[in-house]
Amino acid sequence: MADPQNNTEPTPSSDNTTPKVTGIGGIFFFSDNPQETKDWYAKNLGLEVNEWGSTFETRNASRPEEINYLQWSPFKTGSEYFAPSKREFMINYRVQNLEGLVQKLQENSVTIVDEIQKFDYGKFIHIMDADGNKIELWEPVDQVFTEMGGETTK
Repeated sequence: MADPQNNTEPTPSSDNTTPKVTGIGGIFFFSDNPQETKDWYAKNLGLEVNEWGSTFETRNASRPEEINYLQWSPFKTGSEYFAPSKREFMINYRVQNLEGLVQKLQENSVTIVDEIQKFDYGKFIHIMDADGNKIELWEPVDQVFTEMGGETTK
């Protein structure tokens, strides 16, 4: 039994093994001229831009010492990256326990577009939601971005 004074049992909100979305990891959208779009946002709204768009730096609400990142990226209109969706945007969701979430999605007959891809900065997979939107799921390794350095939007 957990000691209520020390709260030693994990609560559902603090359990990092439950397969679920934990936040937004990226906002991707079509632009006729992605470079002009990035330049406009830098000039007029103060975004720090890089070759991919802008990386926003945030803090993890459960672990405030941990830096998290959100990627804002304009893609050239018509990019196949959003396929098979016909939408002009795609949202990247930060998740925990990606493998467990994929298993849950398969059990619920969710369309899974590809296989889990692993990179130094995390694991990714794409799914389709009920409205035909392609969704990117990302189990991040934020420390890699922190170590890379570079300018971020804060």
